[in-house]
Amino acid sequence: MKALLLAGGYATRLRPLTEKTAKPLLPAGGRPMVDWIVDRLVEAGDVDEIHLVTNAVYAGDFERWAEGRTITVWNDGTRSNEDRLGALGDVAFAIERGGFGGDDLFVIAADNLFEFSLRDYIAFFSAKGDGSAVAAHRLADPSLARLYGVIELDDDDRIVGFEEKPERPRSDLVATATYIYHRKHLPSLARYLADGNPPDPPGQFLVWLHQREPVYGFRFDESWFDIGDPEQLLEADNRYRERAGLPTRSEYSPDLLTK
Repeated sequence: MKALLLAGGYATRLRPLTEKTAKPLLPAGGRPMVDWIVDRLVEAGDVDEIHLVTNAVYAGDFERWAEGRTITVWNDGTRSNEDRLGALGDVAFAIERGGFGGDDLFVIAADNLFEFSLRDYIAFFSAKGDGSAVAAHRLADPSLARLYGVIELDDDDRIVGFEEKPERPRSDLVATATYIYHRKHLPSLARYLADGNPPDPPGQFLVWLHQREPVYGFRFDESWFDIGDPEQLLEADNRYRERAGLPTRSEYSPDLLTK
């Protein structure tokens, strides 16, 4: 299994913090937040390669961050929010450049912090045998479901309903940007994009795929931080500061930026 971290966005909602620093390189708990995801992947034990795809603005920073690690950084060549490839465009780009279309692929948004076991998630995926998977979290506040991809599962945890940001959510179970694509399904991504389907958000591919192939939802109860605005960033920073034995704070301060 290969892993691909998505870091090609421009995080406009977090400016000015992200004017010169990619969001996944902002610190959470005293470390670049992407470090915590890499730790989880290493702990999982079944991932034999880690790749990261980003844009031309942040590529140099990620290459310096990756020095001394067995992580391959791919530069998609874009330079603005207007010409970005989108998350799914970046997945397709990395698959083509990396040549790992014949492997199962673990795709994680590099600003998506979570505390569940990736080893358990991979075991769930392997047990299903023929399907792709997405990690699913039940929201404490169901009124927020309309902000996410909302999924419905049958008794075998197979997805039977998937809507991105619905006006009237039919469930409080939402997809997180943590996917495992079965190797058989990866060629379908090229067809999805060639047909003019949206390259963002990444869950759109599974909205399309689950109607054609088996896709399963791995349920987890542990904490999850979808970091999109300063309040979410502060909450995640304080949670990871507590884990690292550091004092919490009332406002976010990027005192460990990767140069």
